[in-house]
Amino acid sequence: MREVALSPSAREHALDEMAADEVDVLVVGGGVVGAGAALDAVTRGLSVALVDANDWAGGTSSRSSKLIHGGLRYLEMLDFKLVAEALRERALLLQRLAPHLVRPVSFLYPLTRRIWERPYAGVGMLLYDTMGMSSVLPRGVPAHRHMTKRTALAEAPGLKPSALVGAVRYWDAQVDDARFTLTLVRTAASYGALCASRTRASSFIREEGRVVGAVVQDVETGRERTVRARAVVNATGVWTDEMLQRAGASGSLRVRASKGVHLLVPRSRIAMSSGLILRTEKSVLFVIPWGDEHWIVGTTDTDWTHTKEHPAVSSGDIDYLLDHVNTVLASPLTRNDILGVYAGLRPLVSGQAEQTAKLSREHVVARLQPGLVAIAGGKFTTYRVMAKDVIDAAVRELPHSVPASSTREVPLAGADGHQSLVRRNAVLAKRYRLSPDRVDRLAERYGTLVAEVLEPVAADSTLGEPLRGAPGYLRAEIVYAATHEGALHLDDVLTRRTHIFMETEDRGLAAAEEAAPLVAASLGWDQTTVDKEIHRYRQRVEAEQEAGRQPDDRRADAARMRAPGFGGPQPAHMA
Repeated sequence: MREVALSPSAREHALDEMAADEVDVLVVGGGVVGAGAALDAVTRGLSVALVDANDWAGGTSSRSSKLIHGGLRYLEMLDFKLVAEALRERALLLQRLAPHLVRPVSFLYPLTRRIWERPYAGVGMLLYDTMGMSSVLPRGVPAHRHMTKRTALAEAPGLKPSALVGAVRYWDAQVDDARFTLTLVRTAASYGALCASRTRASSFIREEGRVVGAVVQDVETGRERTVRARAVVNATGVWTDEMLQRAGASGSLRVRASKGVHLLVPRSRIAMSSGLILRTEKSVLFVIPWGDEHWIVGTTDTDWTHTKEHPAVSSGDIDYLLDHVNTVLASPLTRNDILGVYAGLRPLVSGQAEQTAKLSREHVVARLQPGLVAIAGGKFTTYRVMAKDVIDAAVRELPHSVPASSTREVPLAGADGHQSLVRRNAVLAKRYRLSPDRVDRLAERYGTLVAEVLEPVAADSTLGEPLRGAPGYLRAEIVYAATHEGALHLDDVLTRRTHIFMETEDRGLAAAEEAAPLVAASLGWDQTTVDKEIHRYRQRVEAEQEAGRQPDDRRADAARMRAPGFGGPQPAHMA
């Protein structure tokens, strides 16, 4: 693999190259599954093009609960196959594929019933631990342990004593979902995949009853190109139905969107050293540690029938989460504690279930037309298996034999040499006059690529300073987002390359004033464009805040959509 930068010029080159010659596989959709499919295909020796009408991870793949987990609730549903598969993938990600982006995280499961609940929960946790083991890799996280009420409250004094009679502590893993997806894209590009964000598949090309490619439109310029492909993969998640209609494909594959809402609150507001998982009447509720300064509280699981590009958080969603988490907190959270909110849409394969919470999280691969295959359903944790399965289907469309998937053995960009980071980080901290803690945090975002992030600081020491509006990030990271990570707009930088939008009380408005000029030179912006980007970002923040004051989905969606498409022209359907 040769590390490459996802620069604006690299994007232009990719667009020209994918139009110049027929590729083996065209992947439409740059979320975690589409990016994983591109990496799977290119590491089999295939020529690959990957496009998305928005930013990388611009949809569901940047708005998850940010967990890599087997799914305890699926274990209770007796979906052992799904849980075992997810736990095997968790071990791979923790120990081989992305140790810089995926790390263990512990949770308390409060027990509320005496006598019967502890052995019941214990059996389930033991099974969860056991299923996470294999002959190839250990599970990568500690085993569960039982706790008395006193021990649990010592670890989580922020809980009401009346909220539990004991607890079980268990482990799963956490991921920066947007950065993980971006790293998949960058890894695929480093193996030779042609990757272009903000490039919409506007129509599909058919010849003699076969899909042989697509017309793709550069959303930035409006220019159209024809990309011919021996096989086309649709990996557009909740946009699957719209994309299949565009392709003229018929069949039984249908996807329902389920909205999951999350809140960010200060770490200081809940006194706990572990995360928390609670049962609700519909699903489960997590309180998840996020960095050193925040908790993520989520999630909801409700049917969503409105605008898919930007699902809105309503006042009702916020009340639901606060009401449920406050049942166990000694010091209840209020709206004044909320620093940020976000909502994502789960792509669930449609069935007969009345509620989205009851629909399967297993994935489905379908050959919809000769030359066109699609994948739907699934969960973030099992993206690699999903990618393998859809490329297995796609290669059947090719006229030659293709090697089997090898992505179990392909570390993502920044993972190689991860074990040596401790020694390397000390050198970098001294060289760039940064604190060791700061460099450690950078390594958790970039892995062994952290030296590349800091390299411009040697020429401009101001890039080693924290961003004034978001001191958790360096100015160098903002520049790197544009020069190496494919960011084309201010929203890309503040929402997905960093998480300033959800981590700061002003939703990143102060940081936007400083960040836009930092990326202007790399992206070719004049002062008018800088001002326009800041204005669009401000409108987005105001629209989302207004949505959060609306009582229901319909009115929240209407308020959210009053803001014009930020970050460039808004596509009719994100691909």
